[in-house]
Amino acid sequence: MPNNPSIETIQQGFEAQGYICNDAIALSVFLAQQLEKPILVEGPPGVGKTELAKTTASFLDYSLIRLQCYEGLDESKALYEWKYSKQLLYTQILKDKLGDLLKGTHDLAESVGRLHEFGDIFYSEDFIEPRPLLKALNNPNGTVLLIDEIDKADHEFESFLLEMLSDFQISVPELGTIRAQKKPVVFLTSNNTRELSDALKRRCLHLYIPFPDIKLEQKIIQTRVPNVSENLRQQLVEFVHNLRELDLKKQPAISETIDWARSLMLLHADALNKELVTSTLNVLLKHEDDISQASNELNTLLKSSSK
Repeated sequence: MPNNPSIETIQQGFEAQGYICNDAIALSVFLAQQLEKPILVEGPPGVGKTELAKTTASFLDYSLIRLQCYEGLDESKALYEWKYSKQLLYTQILKDKLGDLLKGTHDLAESVGRLHEFGDIFYSEDFIEPRPLLKALNNPNGTVLLIDEIDKADHEFESFLLEMLSDFQISVPELGTIRAQKKPVVFLTSNNTRELSDALKRRCLHLYIPFPDIKLEQKIIQTRVPNVSENLRQQLVEFVHNLRELDLKKQPAISETIDWARSLMLLHADALNKELVTSTLNVLLKHEDDISQASNELNTLLKSSSK
């Protein structure tokens, strides 16, 4: 892999990893590296936002560090926490050796000063347990940091991230400012369940990934499930696209289209029919109401996908 891959090289490299991307995705990855800016990737669930970060890590031969966001996520889970058990153990050792440690001191002030030296040691890097953000900053060999589903985190945590996203550094009260040894490639993903702050968006390049068009999804299936015949590939992709036009609780993701194609291959299918689709709809749809709705529209869906 070249040190500064071009947009075309990124597309080719991603395709070799099994990730088919359009020009907009390749351009965003290229600019993120050149400008050293995070990418905020938005779009409906299942369009390959998380997979984009994984593929980038594989393409660059970087380690992948993932922070899964959720309501209530705080610094201790995302950045670091202190090894309290180790601190307690060393406190006990210090207590047992107190006489030896204070030997040679002549007054209270001098004794307190001697003990204070050991107090600082307890809040050093030897006693810190790094979490995903700190691990990414401390990695000297290159990292892809995936902050997944940032829209599930609280506004307070979003504000906490701003220093990291703008300067690739974090302030730790006991240790000072910790700067990245090598700036990570950062992806933030969002399913648009809530509006993100302007401050966070300003620090990122924006990339929206919709569901792929029929031609692109056919290429994805051809890459991931190469044994599917051209006829079946066209039918199943068109069926999925027609299915996504229904008012469903959860539209089938690209990964579910791939799973369906693999399932049809295991069943030795060469074309779609009503019985086959009915028996395998649960691979595509995850809610019983969606399955019932699709079953009621099955004749129309099959007719449209067979044109």
